Formats: sequence, structure tokens, C-alpha cells
Amino acid sequence: MDEYFASLALRYTRGLGPRTWKRLLDHYGSAAQAVQHSTGWSEKKLVSSKVHSEFLSRAWQELAEVEHGAADTLGLNRVLYHQPEYPELLRHIPDPPLFLYTIGDLSLLSRPCVAVVGSRQASRYGQGMAESIAAQLSKAGICVVSGFAHGIDRAAHQGALREIGSTIAVLGTGPDLIYPATNKDLWRQISAQGLIVSEFAPGTKPEGNNFPHRNRIVSGLALGVLVVEGALASGSLITARLALAQGREVFALPGPANLKT
Repeated sequence: MDEYFASLALRYTRGLGPRTWKRLLDHYGSAAQAVQHSTGWSEKKLVSSKVHSEFLSRAWQELAEVEHGAADTLGLNRVLYHQPEYPELLRHIPDPPLFLYTIGDLSLLSRPCVAVVGSRQASRYGQGMAESIAAQLSKAGICVVSGFAHGIDRAAHQGALREIGSTIAVLGTGPDLIYPATNKDLWRQISAQGLIVSEFAPGTKPEGNNFPHRNRIVSGLALGVLVVEGALASGSLITARLALAQGREVFALPGPANLKT
């Protein structure tokens, strides 16, 4: 079984999640080795007996085959957990993705990165500052990571694309979907000059619970996270909390006192 298909087997096993994937991968060195030695999982106390039985039932196989076929049809590049191209910072978060689908310049994964995040309903001041700061970071050769949403994310991507550091867009959808659709031109620009990444299967729609998963990758790729504007219950604050849990630096941009974000 090849590494990519073995990774899909782990992903589609009910009861296995990112923390258990990491435990298996760290123990065996790769998904393929973990699958090859799967009969010993429960004996080594790597998974529960229930999850072990679920994996051995191969209930995951059809879903894994469907995703494998879709990715091959689309010609999607994959960066797998055990490969040297997989970002080292991301590998060491508590719940790393098994692999990333990528479109664009893979060399950006090895650059120092800073995440710039914030509100979708950002003020003109916030968007202007996000674009300006992202451009300055990019001018210094630092890659700017963000989540491809409206508002601060879009401004950060646009600013970073003006300089050499470029930008990584982390999607909360499959790599073949452009969401929001109004970012179509930005998607084309990033795919040509920067990098688009997603852990989600081709065709995955923008469901709400995808975005906290996306946010852990945004912060996981970065040395630090700058929050430009964000409401108390926003995704930006979730990203900031994830960054702190991952041992990252977290920064906030002071804004006008009358703003809610």
C-alpha cells in the first residue's frame, strides 16, 4: 500500500483523529508502516480495541478509493507527513494533518512564515493595515499565511503578493473549490505566484466545522500570528488560541476604540 492511500485509510477510519494519527506516525515512521503493522496497534496501546477493530474491518476502503481517484483525476500534488517537503513546524503541532494538497510554489513551505488573520467584516483601517503589514513582511522575505476569507485574509494575501515573500492560502474547502467565489481572481493569482493548501478531500464544501480545522494549519505553518481585527467569538480568536497552544508568538494590532472587532 502506498503512503498516500495508507494516509487515506487512517483518515477514514472512524474513531481515529489527528492526535492518534500523529501517535501512529511517530511510532511507525510513516502511514504505510503503520498500516503494515496494524495488527499490533491495540497490543502496543496505540489505539483502543474498538478503533482497532474498525480499522481491520476495512470500512474505510471505499471512501479512500474515491478520494484517491478524485485527486488523481484532478492531478493534485500531495505533501505527505513523512516527506521532507512537509513543514517541520506543522509536523510538531499536537494534531497535524496527514498530508496537504497543494497548488503552486512548494518552496514556500520551507520559508519562515507569519500568519495574518482577522475579521471578514473588517474596517477600512484594518484592511489597509493588514495589506501594508503583509507587504512589509513579504518584502523581508517572510511568507504570509492566511485563510482566504473576505476582509483581513484577502487584504493580507494581496499585500504579500506585492513582494518576494509571497503568500500561502489555507482553505477550509477541498483544493478544487474557490470559496468565497468572489475571490476567484485572487485564487488564480495565488496559485500562480504563491501556494494554496488544503487537507480536505476534493469537492469538500465550506461547512462550518471545517474552519477551526483549517485554522490550526494557518497557525501551525507560522512562527507567529498577527490578529488585526476579530470579534470575541470569531475564528481569528480561535486561531490565536490555537497558536498559543502550539507555542507560537501571538500579536494584536491596536485599532480604533469604537470598533467592535
